[in-house]
Amino acid sequence: MDVKARDFIPVAQVALSDPALRAAVKRATDTAAQKRLATMFWAGRTHGEALRQQAAQARRRALRDLPALLEQAEAAMTANGIQVLWAADGDEVRRLVLDIAARHEVRRAVKSKSMISEEVALNHALQAHDIDVLETDLGEFIVQLSGETPSHIVTPVIHKSKETIRDLFVRELDMPPTDDAEAMTQFARGHLRRAFLEADMGISGGNFIIAETGALCLVTNEGNGRMVTSLPRVHVALVGIEKVIATVEDYATLTQILPRSSTGQTMTVYTQMIHGPRGADDDGPEHVYVILVDNGRSDIYPTDYAEALACIRCGACLNACPVYEATGGHAYGWVYSGPIGAVITPLLTGLENASPLPHASSLCGLCKEVCPVDIDLPRMLLDLRHDLDEAGHTPPVWKWGIRGWAMVARSPRLFGLAARAAGLGGRFLPPRPPLPPPLNGWTRTRDLPELAPKSFRQLWAERQKAGKRDD
Repeated sequence: MDVKARDFIPVAQVALSDPALRAAVKRATDTAAQKRLATMFWAGRTHGEALRQQAAQARRRALRDLPALLEQAEAAMTANGIQVLWAADGDEVRRLVLDIAARHEVRRAVKSKSMISEEVALNHALQAHDIDVLETDLGEFIVQLSGETPSHIVTPVIHKSKETIRDLFVRELDMPPTDDAEAMTQFARGHLRRAFLEADMGISGGNFIIAETGALCLVTNEGNGRMVTSLPRVHVALVGIEKVIATVEDYATLTQILPRSSTGQTMTVYTQMIHGPRGADDDGPEHVYVILVDNGRSDIYPTDYAEALACIRCGACLNACPVYEATGGHAYGWVYSGPIGAVITPLLTGLENASPLPHASSLCGLCKEVCPVDIDLPRMLLDLRHDLDEAGHTPPVWKWGIRGWAMVARSPRLFGLAARAAGLGGRFLPPRPPLPPPLNGWTRTRDLPELAPKSFRQLWAERQKAGKRDD
């Protein structure tokens, strides 16, 4: 998937002028946020926060011991009959998957939801080699059918209405027109079921890998994950190296907090632990491959941004973010959107390729408050802004403007004069005065704040004089 994060501002402006998109995103994010509150704190805030901190510690332990846990996981998976491969970048992921497909004469593949496959543009590579690949998560299927990309980590079609999806199915799949959501889902299920039965290879992601047992863990709601990982004769899982955790006990914690944070469920409908290929019961695939993907993660690991690797891809920060709610996910220009996308897209693709994203935040702090593993996203957004400035990405007009402000703020005399000038100007200027650039960036979309009749300095001086008179 091409990185288009530098286009955030113009694409966001288009999204802001689309009332249907904004209504769809707000409706979905508000619902998800309310469900999260209901399930996270059903036993009280103390219990919910304790569960959150327990999950945070599980992820921090895993990151702290990541190199050793990766070796332990590889050994355990290999002992279970899983073939473990390593991929340094997207090119290597695509090459490995194509090699597996050629070895097993794969002509058709079905996919469960996988963000890493989006990272490395796997679908395009498979199709370029005449391998038919079909997304089977309903949201991803709709996105693929419409020629778009996912706009949310968990709910890919958060930006679409039921009517839009209906029209898409009628146009592309010859579905009989209906406004009944269940009938539309049943129609899509029938279309997908044939693909499951005909596929030679299933491709999935992985929510976690348990190092002590070598189990690949998948958390899904639709059942397509089980179809993808059990019906085709070959199963390939793409898993980021940061997804390894230490123990089953840690998984028991994380598999509780992930659905609560993402979809507001106490548990998802399907929770799989895959230990290897077909066993004595003659069920499941003949071959299981796990590709452990780096693709920039090891470059983040030794930095102050390593905490971002603790993310469990629940999407809670997207659902809480006022910027995401206003623009939707496509404005972010890559696989990951919202606050976590504003952090990891610059880290994985290069700060120069995503320079607007660290500024795509109001720094309200809600993303940290709702994060199930307590990632300090606001701190990292500020640090990325600092990195942008250090790398010379701040326009000169802003640098000189900040220096001028600092000079005024350090001088009581200049600060007082500026306050008086602002007070006088506020009496005569309209709410949105025609200021010159770059100041018009504020007044184009916001009213100037109404200034108090007297400044704090004036009020303080009057209070001091009154106190002396009373003495």
